[in-house]
Amino acid sequence: MTTLPGAELFPITARVNAEHHLEIGGLDVVDLASEHGTPLYLFDSATIRAMCRAFRGAFGDLYSKVHVSYSSKAFANPALARILEEEDIGMDVVSGGELAVARAVRFPPKHLNFHGNNKSPADLAEAVDYAIGRITVDSFHELKTLNEIAGARGKKQRILLRVSPSIDAHTHRLTTTGILDTKFGFSIETGAAEEAVKVALGLPNLALVGLHFHLGSPLFELEPYEEAIQYVMAFAAKMRERHGLKLEEFSPGGGFAAGYVADRLPPAVPEYARTIVTALEAACDAHSFDEPLLIIEPGRAIVARAGVAVYAVGAIKDIPGVRKYVSVNGGMGDNIRPAIYGSKYSAFCANRIGEPHDDLVTIAGWYCESGDVLARDVKIPVVKPGDILAMPASGAYQIPMSSNYNMARRPPILLVGEGKAKLIRRRETYEDLLATSKV
Repeated sequence: MTTLPGAELFPITARVNAEHHLEIGGLDVVDLASEHGTPLYLFDSATIRAMCRAFRGAFGDLYSKVHVSYSSKAFANPALARILEEEDIGMDVVSGGELAVARAVRFPPKHLNFHGNNKSPADLAEAVDYAIGRITVDSFHELKTLNEIAGARGKKQRILLRVSPSIDAHTHRLTTTGILDTKFGFSIETGAAEEAVKVALGLPNLALVGLHFHLGSPLFELEPYEEAIQYVMAFAAKMRERHGLKLEEFSPGGGFAAGYVADRLPPAVPEYARTIVTALEAACDAHSFDEPLLIIEPGRAIVARAGVAVYAVGAIKDIPGVRKYVSVNGGMGDNIRPAIYGSKYSAFCANRIGEPHDDLVTIAGWYCESGDVLARDVKIPVVKPGDILAMPASGAYQIPMSSNYNMARRPPILLVGEGKAKLIRRRETYEDLLATSKV
């Protein structure tokens, strides 16, 4: 059997079949592209479940009280929510729309957490009405608003406070969230976090049960977790002494990385678990805390590898001595990450998956922007119009951040596994694009 190039980036069920085509979930990707058209997104159910179990297992083996809560901003879909519930994974939401996804499948509200730096009163009301398990509060305005909303309903809402530890996690500046100069959280450094603890404990309709922080994403380094946990737990000890804070829950957020290219793979899940649990246990010992419920929030790490974007090759432009452009029928409308973050991806020819990668090209999209590039200076087999390109590690953030730029129709999504494909989102139509417009 031909070895699959880039196997560490593809879903765990990916292989080269007898036709020398890429196969995922027991299905020929070229056949799926022919049946459903391109661009097309595939999600492998076995990989999603394997990553859920990896996080539950790695952290659960080291720490007795763990709650894994999937960060649904990476990709939200009712079919995915059902898988998460079956795998005993909670969900973090950051909008009324993401909450609606959970509600659509009657996801257990006690396993939901609502994040966000500027939640609307309507969003907060919907969350309280759904009896959401916890809300992570991000501002003094939100404390006041949420207290009023809960009080009007005769409820006491459990909350965490998002604090900012002013620690640089050495990721992209647009995805760094734990530093001082950020819109997220109450700064420990400035004293805002202590004031928030004091205010929250004095509000009659809120129950402050713990602290949360998030350093950024994706994090390929482990040390920032250790440093931030020590710092935030020391802060928690001061808040216990000064204001009577009871630390029932503690969340170091998420940020767990995924592999997009073969030469930069993330730490294994057990390495993240070992670093976080060891730091938390040491801090509990140092400050005489009973061990709190540990909440971790993987997002891209659950779904990135599970997803594959599939495109058809169109125009090819070779500029001698400069660059060879291979254009596909997708681009920044379904994957904006390379344009805004400089994110790197790998590409493979799905209909000739085992051929040598010896042609240096830049894979461009069809959108009317020079910056519409999916992968710059990558090696692929020599391709021709009509060939099918597969880009692995496409399961996180691409679909949620997609757009209708140039009036493009968003692509369909298939959930594949055990030789079956389920359409979990159809391709948009022109009627969809015009549905909210008026003449």
